Amino acid sequence: MKNKPTTEQSSSYNNLEKMNTFELLSNINAEDKTVPYAIEKAIPSIEKLVDIIYAKMSNGGRLFYIGAGTSGRLGVLDASECPPTFGVSDDWIIGLIAGGDIALRKAVENAEDDENLAWKDLLKYNITDKDVLIGVAASGTTPYVIGGLKKAKQHHIITGCIVCNENSPLSLDADYPIELIVGPEFVTGSTRMKAGTAQKLALNMISTAVMVKLGRVKDNKMINMQLSNKKLVNRGVEMLVGELHIEVSLANMLLKKHKSVKKVLDLYKNKSI
Repeated sequence: MKNKPTTEQSSSYNNLEKMNTFELLSNINAEDKTVPYAIEKAIPSIEKLVDIIYAKMSNGGRLFYIGAGTSGRLGVLDASECPPTFGVSDDWIIGLIAGGDIALRKAVENAEDDENLAWKDLLKYNITDKDVLIGVAASGTTPYVIGGLKKAKQHHIITGCIVCNENSPLSLDADYPIELIVGPEFVTGSTRMKAGTAQKLALNMISTAVMVKLGRVKDNKMINMQLSNKKLVNRGVEMLVGELHIEVSLANMLLKKHKSVKKVLDLYKNKSI
């Protein structure tokens, strides 16, 4: 039925169980290829949201994501990857999922249907009008997310959303709506597929662009990354060798001493080492 929301419309493919493995994979891939084009159409909307987030975070604000199910997990994932990637504190970008952390692994019954729950979750982090709140919901109808955004707006908090249906209730409530219209899913209604992929891409763009604008990247390098394993230490050494034209042994020594690529670069620039 065409009057259904896009995310609930019937798949363009029938009799999936009769397809062989190659057909299944090829058809899923064919659908996935359409996702970047949906993202491209939304870049102007993403740009507006990135710019307001940058302005708020430049003045001490934070970024919050709220969502349920796949959407909530993607928000938590993006937030959790920013500290190791960009060296920011883990209370600067915060992802919340309906039902709490247990919902990352197992669905929590009825959690997403509580319109009051998100605001209670946000109050635990003392959210204020210095911050920005993004609701992530493929359908754009999730009560947990809608309730959170409505309460945030009452407290003069800037809001955005990432949805996959046009003119959804969530879009209408958000100051900066992002609509990623990826079309019906390969498996009807399975929004963990194209919709989830689109949301992940948009979240990547938002957090990465904001972090670059905030100076957390130099050239194309993650100079603020946390050196939490051998691979990242080796990457840091390579950065120092490339930037400062020094020997590997010296780069190793400096990185071991100062624990930060950026700190070494700054000290070198100021001729403090």
